[in-house]
Order: sequence, then structure tokens, then C-alpha cells
Amino acid sequence: MGQSEKLQKVEITLADCLACSGCITSAESVLITQQSREEILRVFQEKTEQQNIGSTDSKYIVVSLSVQPVLSLAHRYELSPEQTLRKLAGFFYRLGADAVLDMTAADDFALLEAAKEFVERYKANKEGAKNQLPMLSSSCPGWVCYAEKTHGSFILPHISVTKSPQQIMGSLVKYHLAETMGLSPEQIYHVTVMPCYDKKLEASREDFYNQEKQTRDVDCVITSIELEQMFNEDGLVLNEVIEGEIKQPFGSYNKKLKNRLWGHSGSGSGGYADFIFRYAARNLFDEENVTVNFKPLRNPDFQEAELKRNDEVLLRFAVINGFKNIQNIVQKMKRNKCVYDYVEIMACPCGCLNGGAQVRPEGNIQPRELATTLENMYRELPLSEPEKNNAVTNLYKTWLGGEHTDKVGAYFSTQYHEIQKLNTALAIKW
Repeated sequence: MGQSEKLQKVEITLADCLACSGCITSAESVLITQQSREEILRVFQEKTEQQNIGSTDSKYIVVSLSVQPVLSLAHRYELSPEQTLRKLAGFFYRLGADAVLDMTAADDFALLEAAKEFVERYKANKEGAKNQLPMLSSSCPGWVCYAEKTHGSFILPHISVTKSPQQIMGSLVKYHLAETMGLSPEQIYHVTVMPCYDKKLEASREDFYNQEKQTRDVDCVITSIELEQMFNEDGLVLNEVIEGEIKQPFGSYNKKLKNRLWGHSGSGSGGYADFIFRYAARNLFDEENVTVNFKPLRNPDFQEAELKRNDEVLLRFAVINGFKNIQNIVQKMKRNKCVYDYVEIMACPCGCLNGGAQVRPEGNIQPRELATTLENMYRELPLSEPEKNNAVTNLYKTWLGGEHTDKVGAYFSTQYHEIQKLNTALAIKW
């Protein structure tokens, strides 16, 4: 069997979940890395060849850039985050991309939908419904895989059904952008740039595959470390790449603001707990302008915050990173001793900024030290306030027909599945 045939047969085994703070083992990551690079280069090459012969059947290639890998590469090449964003755009246009996008709209949709979901669960819990709280975040595929295969029916009802930003971006690209351009979803090839190998597993889920159109919402996931390897193989230095435009087909956050890269208050993993805490305080208890103060407990990767009124605890939230902390919170739930209403969970210690596919630290720098540096860079980004994002507001009004429509549910929510056998595998062809 040749090497290319071996790559076509590679499988990601869920039994190895969280072996490297995620679902993919180090040995598998080598194969997946090579396979991803070969796949994305093949697609770009095919597009170039079709254009050279005047064919109009080539795919429209869209690349979506998430904030965490942009910061990782900015640190690696000593560039500002905005410079890095534009230079990555230039690199992908050089390969043959048609549009390079930021993911602010998807990030903000994810926060808003998760916050609405929490408020609904909180009210249902008050009315006696079971398995509503604590609500557990669902944006980390390593954590979701672990929950599905290890704790199944016990834990799954608690996990937020709101899609991750990656998969919401998939819906925006394959269904809104395609519609506005007069294309069918399968005519678009969608690449996302992510900080985590497990995002490849997430994109491969059957829940995100359109059987009728025979297309995935995200066709290929490429990571920070894979991009660095591509640069090295081609003898490229990101600093020398000509900058490209970040297009905004969904509209702009605010026409007066020119920046394209945004952060969020709270953790560098997207700020779920922080945003949902403030949203719930306002919508459940009429508490405006709440200051959220997460305090470390056992370790820096286990933090909690409370909303109090007259010494009464109204809300108690937690942010939990890393497998050991995840195990602890699950055991507390099983013993009915979990005191939290919402828990933001990420498989990687330090969260997504320390994702398993971020560029590795150099020299004597330790991973946690690098994660702290990236966290500081994240804190310096302008903060997006999802409810003030003009692009999101307009899409709710126009494309989605409102904030509580069937269309919103179809495009922005998902489901989970108990996995009976630990040797179940997902075959991924990148």
C-alpha cells in the first residue's frame, strides 16, 4: 500500500479521546496534518487547473479565520494580530481562495444563542423540568466527544445544543453566502483555520452533513501548526506575504470601525461564561451592568463567579479547563453535588489559546507561559458586544426572519449521540 493510500484510510479513534487534551493522539495528528495539507493544496490546484482551461465548474473557496490561531501565528512571526489576519488572507488568496473571512459574526451568534438557551433552561428548571441545569458548554469538540463516549445519556441532556462558532460559520457560508451569490452549498468549498485538531472531528460529524446536497458545512479544517509547517515547506515567511482583504459578506460589526479581529470579555476560549452570566443577570433578575469576577479555586483552570442579591446567590457559574477538572465536575454532578448553573468547559488546560494544534513554544518557554502571553494579546483586542453587532442584528431580521424562528434552530443548533462502543471510529478524509 502506498503512502497516499494509507492517508486515505486513516481513522480517528474515539477511544483515544483526550489523549493529548483532545480526541486525536500524537501519532494520528501527524497523519492528519499531512493529509489536511495535501487535501487543501489539491483543492487549490484543481481550481487553478480548471481556471486555466476556462472551466466554470470550479469550487468557490472560502476560508474562515478564527481568532486563536491568528494570535498564535502573530506571536510566532512577531506581527500584530491585525497584520497577521491580513497576511493570512494574502496567503490564502495566493493559493487561490475566493474569499477570506473573519468569524466575529459566528462567534457572536454562538454567544447569543447559548445565552438564550440558558435563560430558557433556567426557567424550565424553576418549573420542575429535569436535566436542565447545570448547562454545560458545547463549543469544545474534545469535551463533547468524551461526554458522548464516556458518560452518554447521563451527561448529554445538560450539554448546550447551540452549535460551536465553527459550525455556525459553516451554516453562514454554505447557506447564507451561497444563497446571496446564487450558488448551491456544494459549489462552495469551506476551509476553517482552528487552534485544535479535534475541530476536524467536529466538522466530520454526520449532523453537519447535508445528505441532499452531499456537502459538509465545513469541508476542511487547517490548524495553526499546519499553517506554520506549510510556510516552512514552501520557504515562506509570513512577514513577507502581501496582505489581503478580509471580506465581509454578512455585513460589518460597525461601519465606523475598521478592525476585523475581535475578542470577547471573559476567557480566551470565547468568553461563554462571562457573556451568558451578564445576559442572564439582565434577563432573569433585571441586574444591569454586572461586573463578572471569576476567582480561581483549586487551580487556575477551575474558576467560579457568583451573582448575589442581599446575600442570596442568584447565579453561580464556573469555567473549567483540562481533563482532571472535567472529571471532577462530572463526578460532582453524578453525586448531585454540583452547585453551578452553567459551566464553560474546554478540554485543553488554559483553554483554546493553548489548543493542541497551536504553534508550539520555542526555547525554554513553557506551554502555560505561552498561553498567558496569548491571553494578554487577546485582552488587547477590541471587544465585541454581540448585541451591538450590526451584522448579527441584520441577519436575524432578514435571512433568519427573527430571533426565534425554525430557521434559527435549523442553522444554529445541533444534537449529541451516546456512543456505545469505545472502538467506534470516524473516518476522516482530508
